[in-house]
Amino acid sequence: MNKQLNRRNFIKYLSGATVASSALLTACKKAMTSDDAGSAQPAADGTMTMRLNPNTDDHVSLLGYGMMRLPELPKPKDAPDHQAAEFDQEMINRQVDYAIEHGVNYFDTSPAYCRGLSERCTGIALARHDRKDFYIATKMSNFWPESWTPEGAKGMFETSLRELQVDYIDYLLLHSIGGTARDAEGNGLSSWETFEARYMNNGILDWLVEQKQAGRIRNLGFSYHGDVKVFDHLLQWHDEGRYHWDFVQIELNYLDWFYADEINPRNTDAAYLYAELEKRGIPAVIMEPLLGGRLANISDEIAAKLKQRDPDHSVATWAFRFAGTPQGVLTVLSGMTYMEHLQENVATYSPLHPITEDEHEFLMQIAEEIYGMKTVPCNECQYCMPCPYGVNIPAIFSHYNKCIREGYVRQSSLDPAYRQARRAFLVGYDRSVPRLRQADHCIGCGQCAPHCPQQIDIPSELRRIDEYTESLRAAGGPL
Repeated sequence: MNKQLNRRNFIKYLSGATVASSALLTACKKAMTSDDAGSAQPAADGTMTMRLNPNTDDHVSLLGYGMMRLPELPKPKDAPDHQAAEFDQEMINRQVDYAIEHGVNYFDTSPAYCRGLSERCTGIALARHDRKDFYIATKMSNFWPESWTPEGAKGMFETSLRELQVDYIDYLLLHSIGGTARDAEGNGLSSWETFEARYMNNGILDWLVEQKQAGRIRNLGFSYHGDVKVFDHLLQWHDEGRYHWDFVQIELNYLDWFYADEINPRNTDAAYLYAELEKRGIPAVIMEPLLGGRLANISDEIAAKLKQRDPDHSVATWAFRFAGTPQGVLTVLSGMTYMEHLQENVATYSPLHPITEDEHEFLMQIAEEIYGMKTVPCNECQYCMPCPYGVNIPAIFSHYNKCIREGYVRQSSLDPAYRQARRAFLVGYDRSVPRLRQADHCIGCGQCAPHCPQQIDIPSELRRIDEYTESLRAAGGPL
């Protein structure tokens, strides 16, 4: 639909839903009191903006805590490179305490996050609070063929309850629908075949509906990545009454609003996804408002434009305000590893100052500039890891994207800045990615690609980066 309208007209078409006024927000906003959320108190500089879930009358904080990138303890100096750091449970507890004290009541986790330990860490932190103070969202993250059996999928749900130390889940999602996978024999499956194998052939979706009827799940939904045909099909089921979706989680930010499918043809513009949910009255949960931090680590030139427009706030604040403005958004998830990120995001939504139509136009111009930089659309979610050959895929993409943003990717040796850019790229590459984990060690096995929520052709991108790196090394000369 959005491809048949020009961008300006489409903004006007959706303006009632996506460019909200403070008056409209008031209808879905409720002051945080002890009656609403137990011991939670208003933020010092204002009250957390709340959104109403029409299915359950939950008053949900507009800021949701994504438990995907939890703080870690420093690794011992003598620890081998392959040894993962331990998670800092004391800091996780402190940050969860701060979040609840300042009105955040939605916590999103998954059996697949943080090397399978996110639910446990989240459960430990939340068990110290009254159950009515928070809503837990977790996922049926059966990415692996061995979990596609009825016993495997049901066991995953029961393990989630046990790890989270609860007897019901507030928001349960079918995880990452629209993606592809390989079956137990290694055969590649289409997006729809993957969905059927994970949720239909084993009867697990019907079983989850039964769990909802039994009160063990309060809201049932799905998170979407990949093939829009699967997204549309599930919404068709909703229209037909076959399955009722209480909420849907989508990727929404000002870059993906119109450029998601231009950056990666396998993705879908957020404007379309949101409009389809909004017209059905299905609450939207937003993931990747910062695109895995990419919208907080933009080029200095683009950052200067955002700071000039609003010198008192960070560039990340623009992205969070954009993601929280649509009225159909229930909550915006942020993976807040550091306390300062949590504090800033709480302030942004306490209360939210919605994006105006003029600011919307401004951000669309910024998005166009970012799109023109052609970075790899990696969110550093780690789903592609571990690589069986030791390649550090997220770190390679992160370094390459960083060099593009900072102007250190130059194609011509005749460019006056080529020598400086060459040195910055190669020295930085060796410092951030050990030699044995760099792109030249990728053999193209493709085991990583089916797990990528962004549907990146990872082997192809690694090959492209390796070819560029080798061209720099072959150029010779001192660094």
